[in-house]
Amino acid sequence: MQVTIHAAKTNLSKLIEAAQAGEEVIIAKGNKPVAKLVAVEKKKFKFNALKGRVKGPIPDFFEPMSEEDLELWEGGKS
Repeated sequence: MQVTIHAAKTNLSKLIEAAQAGEEVIIAKGNKPVAKLVAVEKKKFKFNALKGRVKGPIPDFFEPMSEEDLELWEGGKS
């Protein structure tokens, strides 16, 4: 879709929705295309800072701690 600068200013929200839906939006000055509106790709976040450095089983943080671990965490005997 191609729109003029004036139409782009007036309908910016609708044009952004169109770009997010995958449509290519060209903004023109008169009949001359000057800009393209495209959606920004969402990148998946990966935390690999410790990849290959941690050895042993990885704890399941959604499981309750054992009584022994809980006591250590709360400042009990070590």
